[in-house]
Amino acid sequence: MSTWTQKPTLEGRFVRLVPMGMERFDELFRVTPPDTFVYFPGGPPVWSREAFQRFVEAMLGESNRRMMLITDARSGAVVGSSSFMDMRPTHLGLEIGSTWYASAARGTMVNPESKLLMLAYAFDALGCERVQLKCDWRNERSRRAIAKMGATFEGVLRKHMIMPDGFVRDTAMFSVIKSEWPTVRAGLEKRLAS
Repeated sequence: MSTWTQKPTLEGRFVRLVPMGMERFDELFRVTPPDTFVYFPGGPPVWSREAFQRFVEAMLGESNRRMMLITDARSGAVVGSSSFMDMRPTHLGLEIGSTWYASAARGTMVNPESKLLMLAYAFDALGCERVQLKCDWRNERSRRAIAKMGATFEGVLRKHMIMPDGFVRDTAMFSVIKSEWPTVRAGLEKRLAS
């Protein structure tokens, strides 16, 4: 089996990322803040268990996505989700996105370690040349978090995506390329050590 089709388990000191399966759906639903999807172009149109289930099932059905469940490394409790998506093995690139965390996990070591593990898998296991990250321009918290992890801001795709409410959003684009990965890795490791 090609590495690109595998569903990895990624283990760190603070978090463990495992392939998402519907057997843990209820845990993910319980920790997902209802306002999570304000800036998601394809999020649940209303906040309900049924809408969230359809949203998760749709993501799991995408052949070009590996949805990961993020759990606390010690307790095993679900703290969020992120995905490898827009996987382009021919061009050695992918996107890390559709990321969200339980309210209590925000501002902790969960995001930097999750990104470190996912970037390491992309560059070291898959041999990526480029990993991109993007968010709604209005989502200042996400823009700050992506920049803080060391990704390079590439610019704004104007009028890029239509949101469920009809708003046409601008998208902030970031990336990490292979030559930048050692510096980004070192920065994330330093954050985790502090």
